[in-house]
Amino acid sequence: MRIRSFLFFSAVLLTSFSFQSKAQQGADDLAKMLEQEDKTAKHKKDYTTATFKATRILDGNSIENTGKGVLDFRIMHRFGELSTGASNFYGFDNAATKLALDYGITKWLMVGVGRSAYLKEYDAFTKVKILRQVKNGGMPLSLSYATGATLQGEDVQLAPDGSKYSVVDRMRFYHQILIARKFNDWLSLQLMPTLIHMNVVDSSKDANDIMAMGIGGRIKLSTRFALTGEYYYTLGNKLSGHDYQNGLSVGVDIETGGHVFQLVFTNATGLNEHSFVAQNTSKWSNGGIHFGFNISRVFTIVQPEEFKHTNNKSW
Repeated sequence: MRIRSFLFFSAVLLTSFSFQSKAQQGADDLAKMLEQEDKTAKHKKDYTTATFKATRILDGNSIENTGKGVLDFRIMHRFGELSTGASNFYGFDNAATKLALDYGITKWLMVGVGRSAYLKEYDAFTKVKILRQVKNGGMPLSLSYATGATLQGEDVQLAPDGSKYSVVDRMRFYHQILIARKFNDWLSLQLMPTLIHMNVVDSSKDANDIMAMGIGGRIKLSTRFALTGEYYYTLGNKLSGHDYQNGLSVGVDIETGGHVFQLVFTNATGLNEHSFVAQNTSKWSNGGIHFGFNISRVFTIVQPEEFKHTNNKSW
């Protein structure tokens, strides 16, 4: 009986020592893993996110891109001038609408196409991320390049002799450098040096190339509301024969889960860059204000990389 007891207690002790050894080894492995993760975290760049909540501040481009494999369906709507009065229902009887599809090809490259009722325009553009702001020191700002082309409908404008302009004549182009910084959780600012090129202009006195400097901003009011605004100041030569105004827009971002809803007040009727940067005819000072809205709804088309090796049944 004593021998059996001795053997039993010996087995218990050996098992205990074995478990303790394995537990210690496991603890050592865990400590190494945590140490490795800590080292990786120290070297990993913590990029700034949500400088703006949509790929457009209001009318023009923001620093933001759609994510890789994400499709953004956007509706942009602008009514007539408020100054037209009650007979025109303060502009609501007139409206210009743009439907657009933007897609993220990679984390740094997005493309988009659109169709606008104003001037019956078709447009396409691309936006490329070049630099990204880093939270933990290093790069203090974000930098992107955007470029696009617009084609006006053939019946919108006729040549002086009454003939229709060719496809090439009806094209407009723009180039933009987007320089943005998120200063804190509630304030973001962006500069937008812009070049507009028009293949054909109204007069030989007009310049085909127009330079402008844009500035935009976002002030966060709560987790779902933010004030936004943008202004484009035309530099050097402006189109002659027209009392064109610098573009000014202010609005409110409302985030509602799957989409961002933007309320807009602007002096721009057009929804493409050459219109709201260089060809605004409305004045804020005399009530030439257009109310409008933007709706952005995103759809994930391609399975995110982080879900490819999981058992998540959503994909």
